Amino acid sequence: MKIHFLGAAEMVTGSNFLIETGNYKILLDCGMFQGSKTLERLNREEFPFSPKEIDYLLLSHSHIDHSGRIPKLVKEGFRGEIICTKATKDLAALMLEDSGHIQEADTQWENKKRERAGKPPLEPIYTVEDAKYSLRYFTGVLYNQKISLNRDITVRFKDAGHILGSAIIELWIKEGEKTVKIVYSGDLGMKNKPLIKDPEIIEEADYLILESTYGDRNHEDVGTRMEKLIKVISDTVARGGTVIIPSFAVGRTQELIYELNKYYEYDPKIEEFMKIPIYLDSPMALSATEIFKRNADNFDEETKELILKGDNPLDFDNLYFVRDIEHSMALNREQSPKVIISASGMATAGRVRHHLKHNLWNPANSIVFVGYQAEGTLGRILKDGAKKVKLFGEEVAVKAEIHSIEGFSGHADQGEILEWLKGFKKKPKKIFLVHGEQKSAATLQKLIEEKYSIKTVIPNLGCTYEMSEDVLRQNSEEQIDLIKKKELITQELQGVYNQFEHLVWKTDKILDEKRLEKDYEKLYNKLLEIQKELLDLNMLLGK
Repeated sequence: MKIHFLGAAEMVTGSNFLIETGNYKILLDCGMFQGSKTLERLNREEFPFSPKEIDYLLLSHSHIDHSGRIPKLVKEGFRGEIICTKATKDLAALMLEDSGHIQEADTQWENKKRERAGKPPLEPIYTVEDAKYSLRYFTGVLYNQKISLNRDITVRFKDAGHILGSAIIELWIKEGEKTVKIVYSGDLGMKNKPLIKDPEIIEEADYLILESTYGDRNHEDVGTRMEKLIKVISDTVARGGTVIIPSFAVGRTQELIYELNKYYEYDPKIEEFMKIPIYLDSPMALSATEIFKRNADNFDEETKELILKGDNPLDFDNLYFVRDIEHSMALNREQSPKVIISASGMATAGRVRHHLKHNLWNPANSIVFVGYQAEGTLGRILKDGAKKVKLFGEEVAVKAEIHSIEGFSGHADQGEILEWLKGFKKKPKKIFLVHGEQKSAATLQKLIEEKYSIKTVIPNLGCTYEMSEDVLRQNSEEQIDLIKKKELITQELQGVYNQFEHLVWKTDKILDEKRLEKDYEKLYNKLLEIQKELLDLNMLLGK
């Protein structure tokens, strides 16, 4: 058995890992590379495997750096099954179609330049129709359902607490008489986040593929994040300015709405001048918010209680939804104080770039980053202190205040990753650190080996781990240099319970163990489905 590390190796984007056995080929995620133009060119390259030969794709969550090349995979011959949680399936349908729009628009823009330069035109990586077509291969499952894909492969999705539907993937693979358990963390979320549940604990694994985004630091106190945001808004409003918040359309935006809902509806000390309009200007974020409402079974207990009391935690009186482009443009002509929440979170695309163009030059305004900013992105450039940036061919001075509030991050920090690892009763033989820049991964590697005595390695892009030989075959220094040059040049509920009770407490005869296990899993899966239906009904009734 082999694991090939084909993305998110010594970087945070392009998540893509291939598990190869004697009989099957399984992908974990198929994400887009994001950041510099050079890095994004990797998305156009051929896959280092034949898409036609892939049997299954297990998708941890819907974010584009984990799902974004799925339409390309299908376009190039993949005809297997894409398995993910039901919420991820819903969100992926939205996000991949949006990504298709972006691919078409970006290619059209690029081809105008290529035509003027006498170069041949490019084809989009994929189109909207390609994205829609890829959705026919998706299968949605519920958390904690143990699914047998075939006689040799079993999978289960556990809540990763990162965004709606995000999962830690447990994978049991049988080869001959031996079964190996591989756990893929996906993106681990922080504890005590609004809306969604905390990351679930995993008790055992033979091998662990672990994210390391914040492996070299801890977040600021989560309890103070709203205080800091409210202070930025207050200070900006006092000087007559506008607050621009680039925010990821799925996850971070809904969390911000939830927190602002608590502030505006439940804070008795709110001053009148703070009741400014809050605009959500992102068509995808609006659609994603509707998907959140249809997946209430994924919410944490606090949110479920609010819903049952009749409070919609994703709405409040001074929240306005901006759908059409004319309204979006009008926001930049309106001079009164306001907050604009708009995608994308790293300011790489979308309406937020227009808002930045019209607001960065004004010292009365503030820009607030509430998530990770990858190298090479406009968000990172601004966060690092750039004095001027280029937007839509125009040089714009950066005079607005730039703020970063990491307490809103969707990723576990160093301490939380180490705490999560403590939950393993059977420690992994080996941990592979992915989804982190080199410094972050190296710091976490040292701490894991010191604290838990688990052999921890940092794979480079394109390397392979061979389990039978216990060898990680890294690329040669020459290959690594070539890769780096390429990618980083610029940087029915009671009845089910009764059946369970019948299975567990039945004493009139001895049940066959295999039959009992089979019946248990079947009933347990049914129970989860019914629980979801009940929560969805409660959400609708609570509107």
